[in-house]
Amino acid sequence: MTKAEQYSCASIASRIKRGLSTPVAVASCGALIAVVMMGLCGLILYQSRLDALDHTRDTLRDISVIAQRDIERNLELYALSLQAVVDGLQQPDVMALPPHLRREVLFDRAASAKYLGALRIMDELGNVVMDSEGDTPKVGNFSDRSYFTVQRDNPNVGLYISDPFLSRLRNGTPSIGLSRRLSHPDGSFAGIVLLAVNIAYFRDLFAGLALGPHGSLSLIGKDGAMLMRQPYDPKVIGRNIKNAATFRRFMAAPEGSFSETASIDGVRRLYWFANFPNAPLIIMAASSEEDMYAPWRRRALTIGSLMAMFGAAFIALSILLGMQLRRRMRAESALELLARTDGLTGLNNRRSLGELLELEWRRAKRSHGVLSLLFVDIDRFKAYNDTYGHQAGDDTLAAVARCITDNIRRPTDSAARYGGEEFIVVLPDTSALGASLIAEKIRSAISACQIEHAGSEFGRVTASIGTVSREPQTDDDLTAVIKAADEALYNAKATGRNKVSTAPV
Repeated sequence: MTKAEQYSCASIASRIKRGLSTPVAVASCGALIAVVMMGLCGLILYQSRLDALDHTRDTLRDISVIAQRDIERNLELYALSLQAVVDGLQQPDVMALPPHLRREVLFDRAASAKYLGALRIMDELGNVVMDSEGDTPKVGNFSDRSYFTVQRDNPNVGLYISDPFLSRLRNGTPSIGLSRRLSHPDGSFAGIVLLAVNIAYFRDLFAGLALGPHGSLSLIGKDGAMLMRQPYDPKVIGRNIKNAATFRRFMAAPEGSFSETASIDGVRRLYWFANFPNAPLIIMAASSEEDMYAPWRRRALTIGSLMAMFGAAFIALSILLGMQLRRRMRAESALELLARTDGLTGLNNRRSLGELLELEWRRAKRSHGVLSLLFVDIDRFKAYNDTYGHQAGDDTLAAVARCITDNIRRPTDSAARYGGEEFIVVLPDTSALGASLIAEKIRSAISACQIEHAGSEFGRVTASIGTVSREPQTDDDLTAVIKAADEALYNAKATGRNKVSTAPV
């Protein structure tokens, strides 16, 4: 690009650059704001998800505590009943009572409590020798039951809670057995005291605690036996889950929370569990992630969709605003370009030429450089217009402008249309010899165009050129330099035209 193009378009280029960058900046800022807003919305929704998790964990903990306390309270009562029987059997006065009074003293109407079966006393062979249902005990041998064998084989087991079983004396009612060991004075095994608890107790207790459509509440023995599970399924009761990943977590800490996929039904849940401090039991409450996050998902979908639409609309509006700004700035740039450029030749006009000359003159003063000017004038142009018409004249002016710009190659060089058929070429840091050579190239290029001109003594369009080269001094005047170039041009015309004339130094 020539100096003329650079200088005359300097501010225009700046505007065009702003015209390109400002819309991009507006659209980018709009997109950034939308992304930040959507990011904040996402952060809030994520925090809401964590809140849903914490709320569910707290709910599971509360439900577990309710169930645990109820079970512990009843187990304590059942354990006291068993211990009362053990203590009574060791008192001779009680054993000397008639059967009906002895039964009243030993069992104290415990069998009348809801969910309880009979209190039974078995000898060392597993035969029932006394029970709370009547003076004559029911006949049966239960030496094969775990509640009997464990007490027989482990003197220090204390209160034993058995796995679920179907009662033989109560029409197959699902039950668990609570047993204590009876010992002879020498410490040998003398039998057990058994209290059967109906599984319906746990089922009714768990049914009153809501955990959602896919939630679960379980009571598990520390040996892995499933004592009760809500939702209730008879096939699950008694199943051993000691090899399940969830059970291993239950045994790893006194209580805690984690997410895991259940081995029973394959549903992923959030679990809260607690080990009973005084019983070999584990209470576990779980809520499925589907239920836990369902309200959050609906809320997130609604809010997220609205925010996404709002963000997209905001970005679209920012882009539209940027496009409008771009069109406006381009229009302003185009208007400024028209104001500073000659519309016919594309060169600087006289207004921008004045600014360019002042700039280069001051620069030459600062650097003590040489500034050269070429004053180009088309020979006998009025006659050309009169002969060929103004349209042909305009075409010739454009052709001459091309010849000028084609021969000023340095970026610092520039050219302008001074007026009519006159042009000025500004050559910073160019000696008189260099200016003359460039002027001769321009003159030759114009003549070589072979544009017919019947009114010229050369038969073609030619141009005369005056050159001047000056190293500005402190008191020098730019007007004098322009006048010197004009006088050199006058001399070229006066001495035959189609030539280059150099002003004296």
